[in-house]
Order: sequence, then structure tokens, then C-alpha cells
Amino acid sequence: MNTTSTECDPKLLAGVGWLPLLIAMAILMVMTILPSIATDPAGRADHPLATLLFAAMSAGFVRGVGFIPHNRVLRLLLSTPATLLFLALAIWRMMALGRTFILH
Repeated sequence: MNTTSTECDPKLLAGVGWLPLLIAMAILMVMTILPSIATDPAGRADHPLATLLFAAMSAGFVRGVGFIPHNRVLRLLLSTPATLLFLALAIWRMMALGRTFILH
């Protein structure tokens, strides 16, 4: 075993990530109950918004259950900061479409 490695061992960081897991579960519930939240004002599916929401949900579930990929690119895309970034971009997209977070 090499103990002088400067790269962080993903196994040492593994564990339940409660924040990304809760975000993923919230997105899952919202998209199951209100799938129309990912539509544009005309009622058509907004694919960029759906992609951002599902990217946040996927990254949240992967990191939330404690899995950390060995591949650096995947580790970055499936991390807690990536979950938060995808969620922030999805919220920004909803606001750009004129969505409010109040049900009509």
C-alpha cells in the first residue's frame, strides 16, 4: 500500500451524503407529483430544464448513497457541488421561464 500518495483516496471520503440525497429525493417527489413543472409557458416539455433537474437528481442519488467514482471526471460530475450547481441552474432556468414556486 502506498501511503505517500498525494491523491485523496475516494474510499476515505465515502459515506452517506445527506444533503445531495435529500435534494435528489425532493426532486424525485416533485417531478413525480408535478411533472408539469418542467414545461415551458406553452405547456411543452422544456428539455434543458428537465436535463438540469435530472442531472441534479442523478448526481444527488449517486453521491447521497455514498458512491464516489475513481474516475476524476465522473467524481466531479457526481459530486455534491455538481448536485448544487445543477439545481441552481435548474432554478435559474425556471425563473427565466417565469415559473414561480407557488401553485396556482
